[in-house]
Amino acid sequence: MSQPRSNAAQETVDRVRQALGQSTASQARPAAGPARGERRDFDFTTLPEYEILKIWKAVGDLTSIGNPFYRLHDGRAGNMTSIDGRTVANFSSYDYLGLNGHPDVAAAAKLAIDRFGTSVSASRLSAGERQVHRDLEAALARLSGTEDAIAFVSGHATNVSVIGELLGPEDLIVADAVIHNSIVEGAKLSGAKRILCPHNDLDAFERALRLNRARYRRALIVVEGLYGMDGDVPDLAGLIKLKRRYNTWLMVDEAHATGALGRTGRGVAEEQGIDPAEVEIWMGTLSKTLAAAGGYVAGSRSLIELIKYTSPGFVYSVGLSPPVAAAATAAVDVMMREPWRATALRRNGQTLLEKARARGLNTGLSIGASVVPVIVGNSPQTVMLSEHLLERGFNVVPAVFPGVAENQARLRFFVTSEHTTDQIDAVIDAAAEGLQQIRSSASFVSTIAGR
Repeated sequence: MSQPRSNAAQETVDRVRQALGQSTASQARPAAGPARGERRDFDFTTLPEYEILKIWKAVGDLTSIGNPFYRLHDGRAGNMTSIDGRTVANFSSYDYLGLNGHPDVAAAAKLAIDRFGTSVSASRLSAGERQVHRDLEAALARLSGTEDAIAFVSGHATNVSVIGELLGPEDLIVADAVIHNSIVEGAKLSGAKRILCPHNDLDAFERALRLNRARYRRALIVVEGLYGMDGDVPDLAGLIKLKRRYNTWLMVDEAHATGALGRTGRGVAEEQGIDPAEVEIWMGTLSKTLAAAGGYVAGSRSLIELIKYTSPGFVYSVGLSPPVAAAATAAVDVMMREPWRATALRRNGQTLLEKARARGLNTGLSIGASVVPVIVGNSPQTVMLSEHLLERGFNVVPAVFPGVAENQARLRFFVTSEHTTDQIDAVIDAAAEGLQQIRSSASFVSTIAGR
């Protein structure tokens, strides 16, 4: 979730502005509006929010650092990718089990196009329902260990729409402080009382519920099964005890956990030996392990029926594209048929985590599943390290302020079952050596960052 600007981050911004010959005081204020009666086309570059973009662009121009975001890839996402015609090892892909482009997955998508076309051209409520949707939802329910499931056209919209509809101003939402933006936006939309607890702090969750639960009609606890920024997991058994004690729903976002946790990749419930029925709302995405696009909710039949007729993100959206739905169904089938993929992913995640720690890199809280951060500590140096790695043949996209707090800027390594030990060894060696060079250099960015 977006973090407020820290003092350290503001100091960095101010130093950049000063280095560029800009007045910090004047730039901190929004541009004055037009005088009364003056006609002027609105210029979005005058917005305060746009200022930060101009600052980072100026830093990049002065240091010859390329923009690490929106890099144009030439082909399929996997453990390898092509950028500007150059093949590099890719550690910024969510293709955790190597199913993107799998022959069975591709064949299912092509067959669906032949039968249904590329679009169902309507919401499923009206005229868009197809067997391919029902097949997918049956597969997702089997995967999740629940009675039923429902698929949305967007993972982000799934959380926004479901939380926004199930909860209202008379309700309470207690969530982890580093929860995904889609959950934050859904909570805002609901109008419910929102409390963010320190990351994975069960005592804080309990305190929030004890002090607030009695005043609200419904309550929801929301966590991630595998945290996409930190690579760690919640104490699911502890959360289940809390939700029973305080009569709340529990929702677990499995976006990064599916494929990465548990012996067969079924997620955090399998990982921690929990009966999936103990959790009211399971949410996941189709765009990561399942090599497609969209999101889903799995749970009881009554929950799914309620969502099917009341959630705006489902009722008023077109049904999933047939080839996308068919691809995700086939991916579930392959994943269940070939559990060695989940084993290989976990082995690679552990290898990268251990290698990074051995080289003195800060991997934070990661358990070495599919997400391993390397925390650098400030945004300019993190961007420089990403550029350094790309020059050496590795694509690793940074997470910087305001996506994370300035002192938590990091590279996030997304590991797949397809990565080789040689690729993992090489990228960590390059990261450790590059970070040491960046921190010891007297470059412009290091100087203005002051850290």
